[in-house]
Amino acid sequence: MRTILRGGTVFDGTGTDPYPADVVLDGSVITSVGSGPEFQPGDRVIDLSGHTVLPGLIDCHVHAVFSGVDTLALMQEPFSYQFYAAQRNLQRTLDIGVTTVRDAGGADLGMKQATDEGLIDGPDLQTAVTVLSQTGGHADGWTVHGDLHRLLVEHPGRPDTVVDGPDEMRKRVRQLARAGADVIKICTSGGVLSPRDDPRHPQFGPAELEACVATAATFGLSVMAHAQGKPGIINALRAGVRSIEHGIYADDECFDLMRETGAWLVPTLLAPVALIRAIDAGAKLPVAIEAKARAVVDIHASAIAAAVGAGVKIAMGTDSGVFAHGMNLEELVLMQRSGMSPGAVLAAATSSAADLLGLADRGRLAPGLRADLAVVKGDPFDLPGLQRNLTHVFKAGALVRAADGSTARRPAHHR
Repeated sequence: MRTILRGGTVFDGTGTDPYPADVVLDGSVITSVGSGPEFQPGDRVIDLSGHTVLPGLIDCHVHAVFSGVDTLALMQEPFSYQFYAAQRNLQRTLDIGVTTVRDAGGADLGMKQATDEGLIDGPDLQTAVTVLSQTGGHADGWTVHGDLHRLLVEHPGRPDTVVDGPDEMRKRVRQLARAGADVIKICTSGGVLSPRDDPRHPQFGPAELEACVATAATFGLSVMAHAQGKPGIINALRAGVRSIEHGIYADDECFDLMRETGAWLVPTLLAPVALIRAIDAGAKLPVAIEAKARAVVDIHASAIAAAVGAGVKIAMGTDSGVFAHGMNLEELVLMQRSGMSPGAVLAAATSSAADLLGLADRGRLAPGLRADLAVVKGDPFDLPGLQRNLTHVFKAGALVRAADGSTARRPAHHR
């Protein structure tokens, strides 16, 4: 049965202004974007007068297994709880129009397969599986008390985070490829959420970084770099990473190198903003983490505004999981405040994000592409109101959310 979305306007994902068009879906594919489709018996017609059809949104940086980083609370969770929480988190993400995500550490092959088969209802997943860190680095988890408090506990489908030296790096990347990772995530600087390091300081040496990128390439995988300080950003770019995540202390030299190498910037502006909000609401985090979060929030915003002015390629990512899932669209508002036009922001969350993730079948509205769609009432460039105005979400042609309650979830596939 075909579905015809009639009478609305279309934002096609390229950044151009919306234009009047009908959209025809046949199964999981868009077959027409234009006017006046010829109706056939059995067509389902949805009147979208006063609405705009967008490509399904793409978030390039989430952590599905986390629901906040209140360390005291996390220490009380049974190990398996994260997997059940991830189902809820992914559902919340899909319900706000995000139909594809790149999980930057935590989700494993089982979660991806369960989502692909419809056992878990959520966006399509690309997964990094874990986060590679040097000893004493951003994802080490060692505490001054002498215990380990790792956010990403090792299990058979998720190799350990800590690795040192080029040889260990090669082996760990191979293990991640074996475990089904779609991308390799590495920390080339300290971070805000790690109390014993400084986000301005670099982590891993050139030989380790080159071993990571080269080994990943043998499996056809790219590398995403948690990189907040300038030296860590520069080192990551020189090693050949595909994307810089966060970029808090980036400057013109970093932006020049990003343009030269073709690397993407994934800002995650919402991360420190939401973290401070959680702390003010009572989340229990180490004093060092709170101090760093408050110190970087304005620096981060200024750096991303400079990146926008420098013409760096930007794709949307939020770091959801550091804070509650379902807030992802607040990132769009922060991107607009950094100097991006609403059309450029929506392109960063659709076509540009798809380009970063190497997904040629989505991120735009055009015949032959996958029917991942979000529908909003009113002005799609009203970014603060986008989530409130969302009325329909389609994933692979299936209606998975409708404001009137006529949701048709995809049934699970059982082997």
